[in-house]
Amino acid sequence: MLDTLQHSPSLAVGTAAVLGLLVGSFLNVVIHRLPRILERDWARQAAEVRGEAAPALEPYNLVVPRSHCPACGHRIGVLENIPLASWLWQRGKCTACGKAISLRYPLVELAAAALSAAAVWRFGASAAGLGALLLTWALIALACIDFDTQLLPDDITLPLLWLGLLFNLQGVYAPLEAAVVGAMAGYLSLWSVYWLFKLTTGREGMGYGDFKLLAALGAWFGWTALPSVILLASVVGAMVGIALMVFARHGREVPIPFGPYLAGAGLLALYFREPLGALFGIHA
Repeated sequence: MLDTLQHSPSLAVGTAAVLGLLVGSFLNVVIHRLPRILERDWARQAAEVRGEAAPALEPYNLVVPRSHCPACGHRIGVLENIPLASWLWQRGKCTACGKAISLRYPLVELAAAALSAAAVWRFGASAAGLGALLLTWALIALACIDFDTQLLPDDITLPLLWLGLLFNLQGVYAPLEAAVVGAMAGYLSLWSVYWLFKLTTGREGMGYGDFKLLAALGAWFGWTALPSVILLASVVGAMVGIALMVFARHGREVPIPFGPYLAGAGLLALYFREPLGALFGIHA
């Protein structure tokens, strides 16, 4: 099968797109449920610290309970759970109560499909292509979770960091030495900014999840990619923040998640690392 995909680029890209649709459907579950799973776990740990009995709760994870409509509780059947097609067939509404289904669901599936196809088109059916798929799916999930909850879960960022180092044992994206330095520099750079801002203003400017995400990107692409990733994320984040304050009356005291911009910059680095590095006169 792998040999067939390697000798037929169009088949490999099409297969990646279909796989991306399926994974995108699962990513919607991760985006919705993982923050709630973490909140339940934190509540249990807090109860243990207080010496209280943990509350008895129904099982809740990425598999249980089955997907259902949040408005009426209708369980989503197999035919209602086909990526993208079901949303279009149902015209974006629950078949039981008619409540609108968020446009987020098909958009995540489409993004996963398009980016998966692009990853295999760029890197082929290879170790680099597999890594690009895993990185892309993780960044989509992290961007959406941070946008919703301002959380970047360790359950995703830390495995992503180790995966980057694992792939670079063979120098798939960067030499191992550059990847290790990139992980350290990525974490320490934002950690330093965090403490400088906190000591200066008495407030927290970002979360620790941002440090870990940038460390993960450094592990994937090496330290040479970090200046362009930080600059791209900062410029786009600042532009969006200013636009929100001007046009949406977004208060300055309301935090804006930085994770989506880091994730977007990471995807750009995946495809355009060398041209972006050339802007800074840095070469891997």
